[in-house]
Amino acid sequence: MNTSTTDPATAYPHLLEPLTLGRLTLRNRVVMGSMHTGLEDSALNTGKLAAYFAERARGGVGLIITGGYSPNKRGWLKPLASEMTTRLQAMRHHQVTDAVHAEGGAIALQVLHAGRYGYHPLSVSASARKSPITPFQPGALSTKGVDRTVSDFARAIALAEKARYDAVEIMGSEGYLINQFLAPRTNDRTDAWGGSVEKRMRFPVEIVRRARELVAGDFPIVYRISLLDLVEDGQTWEEVVELAHRLEDVGVTVLNTGIGWHEARVPTIITQVPRGAWVDHTARLKAEVTVPVCASNRINTPEAAEEILASGKADLVSMARPLLADAEFVNKAAAGRADEINTCIACNQACLDHVFKNQKASCLVNPRGCRETTLVLRPTRLAKSVAVVGAGPAGLATAVSAAERGLAVTLFERSDELGGQFKLAMRVPGKEDFRDTLRYYRRRLEVLGVDVRLGTEATDADLAAYDDVVLATGVKPRIPAIPGVDHPLVLRYDQVLAGDVVPGRQVAVIGAGGVGVDVSVWLTHDPGETPDEWMAHWGVADPSLHRGGITEPKPRAPQREVTLIQRKTTPIGIGLGKTSGWAHRAVLKQSEVRLVSGASYDRIEPTAAGDRLRVHLTVDGAPEVIEADHVVLCAGQESVRDLVAPDRTVIGGADLAAELDAKRAIRQGTEVAAAL
Repeated sequence: MNTSTTDPATAYPHLLEPLTLGRLTLRNRVVMGSMHTGLEDSALNTGKLAAYFAERARGGVGLIITGGYSPNKRGWLKPLASEMTTRLQAMRHHQVTDAVHAEGGAIALQVLHAGRYGYHPLSVSASARKSPITPFQPGALSTKGVDRTVSDFARAIALAEKARYDAVEIMGSEGYLINQFLAPRTNDRTDAWGGSVEKRMRFPVEIVRRARELVAGDFPIVYRISLLDLVEDGQTWEEVVELAHRLEDVGVTVLNTGIGWHEARVPTIITQVPRGAWVDHTARLKAEVTVPVCASNRINTPEAAEEILASGKADLVSMARPLLADAEFVNKAAAGRADEINTCIACNQACLDHVFKNQKASCLVNPRGCRETTLVLRPTRLAKSVAVVGAGPAGLATAVSAAERGLAVTLFERSDELGGQFKLAMRVPGKEDFRDTLRYYRRRLEVLGVDVRLGTEATDADLAAYDDVVLATGVKPRIPAIPGVDHPLVLRYDQVLAGDVVPGRQVAVIGAGGVGVDVSVWLTHDPGETPDEWMAHWGVADPSLHRGGITEPKPRAPQREVTLIQRKTTPIGIGLGKTSGWAHRAVLKQSEVRLVSGASYDRIEPTAAGDRLRVHLTVDGAPEVIEADHVVLCAGQESVRDLVAPDRTVIGGADLAAELDAKRAIRQGTEVAAAL
């Protein structure tokens, strides 16, 4: 991303260009893609949902697409989940649509039937094939049941128009019900809705056809089409193109693009996925159709979006989580302030992880996301001075949020750089986007006029001059009490990630939490890996040659031999993020990292030659020795609390030195600043 202000007229001419879709003219080409937040599932949260969307509309986005609303109860994502089935429900949505329109925005309702992904016993699908990601066996819809479901979709779309939505999106991607009808993997029917490619396609085509009979001819209908299913027995490219043509014929206005089913064993949106990884597939579809096509997945900067549009690969760009991370994304780009955008880092920790754990979504880098009515940074009426000690995530969040309220903030940092543990995290392969978080904070501190004192160790005398003091002094690596741990070939994780020492060919990593996993990935990763090589390692293939776009993964060539050791007997990596942890564990397997659980550490000693180490363990009651060139300690952290006093607020790692938790640190910092 640019680090200086730009002229938006020349920097983003395609991104900021209006586009007419039926009766709707969008003010730019930015779409806030659908993302379920949990606020949709109760009428009691309608006001919060309206505030959430209104803030994005005020931030300049062209079109907002809601989370998914089911066309009937069997299509619920979970019990009592969001639905659009009655006129009364449609009337309640006026609060949402009116709030968006008052800010000059446009909004579409997404209609989504979960099919076999429904987390409830009433779920149904094309066939009675259980999903690997839910415990419930779906019922197979009868022939009449399919017909009724088609009519339910059409009715929900008509109700969306009555609810004053500017458009609708039909969710035909991500492995939900429509995808389940389209793929041989989940459709073994022999009636009018299965048994051949044409019959499998009939379900989505009939939905659009019947919907067109119930809404105005110029009412925009967006269809989210699955370009790559990334599952065995998914669709071929020829089938995707044929479906697109049939949807055009029955009146679809826009084709939005989706990549991968939720059960796919290929990551599609998390940080380790290369930016813009799927855009060429969008361009391939655009060349086949006449309606506008929208690109999606791992597009998180205005520069990337502009390049996609300028190159003709898409007509619109969908960015869901980037608009959660920064509601002012478009306005900042349009004002030449792209360097002030709080960039989405694709971590999933507070958005998708929350939703899949039945919690309300938010955002690691923007904890105000989905909390616009409860976490408010109101301008201060008091002339107060605030000292923040420590410029890691917690301290940066505090300093910026307090300064945004108008408080006079001084930020003390004893090192010569901002960032704390984020400086290390951004060096981990697949977490490079973390650099943008530090760029955002660095620029905001400058714009807000915060007094930043790098290379300064705050003292009690310094802090006595301030009205409020917030200690965000962070953590330091914990050194476990293992005999021999002080040997020069035993390294701390911060030394390794900072590049202070280059480990040898064979490495033993002690501690298998998030830091241990990250360090193991760093140790084995090929720094020259290209996006094409990343695709090959995950088995992503041309869907015109391989059904579903999936083939046998190409083995990785790990840069080192790593053994990852933990005391716990639970599977290594079990505590990682719900929606991303599986991918991190898969990378360890691809990189041939040896995993050892249930180990007790007896001692570390040098070999006879003195140039290597022997780690003595007891595993399942039996002794084991691991030889290595270096040992890396990832055995937790300890709080830095030298300045703690009763009248000072302590946050982040200084408050609780659990596994490194930037989500908690940034949330705490923002909440403390809001309460000062």
